[in-house]
Amino acid sequence: MVQTVLRRCARRTVNGLGMIPAFSVLFQECSKKQKNDDTQSTSVDALSSDDGFEEKNEFDTLANAKILLSDCLACDSCMTSEEGARVFQQNQKEFFRVLNLNKKCDTSKHKVLAVSICPQSLPYFAAKFNLSVNEAAKRLCGFLKSLGVHYVFDTTIAADFSILESQREFVQRYQRRNQEEHALPMFASACPGWIRYAERVLTNLVTSHICTAKSPQQIMGSLVKGYFARQQNLSPDKIFHVVVAPCYDKKLEALREDFYTALYNSSEVDCVLTSGEIVQIMEQRNVSMKDVPEVAVDSLFADIKEGDVVRHDGKRSDGYLEHIFKHAAKELFGMDVKEITYKALKNKDFQEVTLEKDGETVLRFAAAYGFRNIQNMVLKLKKGKFLYHFVEVLACPGGCLNGKGQAQTEDGKPDRALLAQMEEVYAAIPVRLPETNLHVQKVYQDWLEGMDSKKAQETLHTTYSAVNQSTSSLDIKW
Repeated sequence: MVQTVLRRCARRTVNGLGMIPAFSVLFQECSKKQKNDDTQSTSVDALSSDDGFEEKNEFDTLANAKILLSDCLACDSCMTSEEGARVFQQNQKEFFRVLNLNKKCDTSKHKVLAVSICPQSLPYFAAKFNLSVNEAAKRLCGFLKSLGVHYVFDTTIAADFSILESQREFVQRYQRRNQEEHALPMFASACPGWIRYAERVLTNLVTSHICTAKSPQQIMGSLVKGYFARQQNLSPDKIFHVVVAPCYDKKLEALREDFYTALYNSSEVDCVLTSGEIVQIMEQRNVSMKDVPEVAVDSLFADIKEGDVVRHDGKRSDGYLEHIFKHAAKELFGMDVKEITYKALKNKDFQEVTLEKDGETVLRFAAAYGFRNIQNMVLKLKKGKFLYHFVEVLACPGGCLNGKGQAQTEDGKPDRALLAQMEEVYAAIPVRLPETNLHVQKVYQDWLEGMDSKKAQETLHTTYSAVNQSTSSLDIKW
């Protein structure tokens, strides 16, 4: 086992895939990780030996994904050996393994390949290749389909569900605040880095405050493997679902046991590739997005195609704080909030928003980005000095656009010029309120049996609990 003194690590590059933010134990390699490529290959092959795919192909030179203790939030032996082996499969080679299987004659092993793209990834492609965000979405779709992908989706609809469920849960928690000790504050649950840290390092004192709504990635998994599979008359295990995301922690999130269906031996998300890894594939094939034809992005609904790209409120993320704040102001206090004013506190990544009524502060929200701010937040909660009703918690400083799977320089530092362009692109995308999406309402009624149904609860929610109850877990050196 490794020692458990944690230090904020210098970010580092893994196989040239970009930088991953995390905590490290003196850059010690994970004790569960295979030590060399040969052993790693054996481990991965053992997991997938039943597919009969052994021949080499042109994509064997693509980098394997490697997770070190310095690359994730998984300190103190967080991953089992099975998790470690499965994480190694979260890379381009697994993606192309499925693509190549689909070219073989044994149709019983063919998969319908669906790729879902996170909205915070699109500004990266737009800025990097000097395209509009709509051009970037269509050209990325065209590139993926040229590889053999069958469907390309936008995960914005999944964020719609996640935000709506988070809004409702916050109002319910607020109304129960005097009866339930852990009703408030409520912490956002969309960031897998934060969730991993909370479950593996903190106690149930913290995890009981985390919103139970699934992240957009995993709700998209439920939609693709559930709703879409039913529409296409497919078994969930016949779909190989890939998510393109801005950060590496999404790979670990996809491995959660609660996002796996034993009946079909199927995960909601089979593979996560970062935006940077997609660019690597383009470079491997000597393709520029400017040379790829535009293809309309698919939707989950019959033959309808997606229109222009839309986003939610929020400058660099899915905007949970803004949506929940406005919804709570209306539902709890009958106040229509049009614009939100952020007040920066200790730094630009810790900001506060308040709602005043009759001279009293009735709502106090915060955005805490990066682990220095998260740690300070947790310490205040432990000391009973926590004033906030809701906190939008994100592991990456600067929010999701600054995910370490994109916009990184070769030496592993944020590409600030590119990031500034990405922020401009993202800010210019039109905002669509989740409540106005008619497709969401249709899915609630036709598939989920209503917003308050048992099926909606099981499909759109999960639970979080602490794994490590060590009392020394907060002794982090910054």
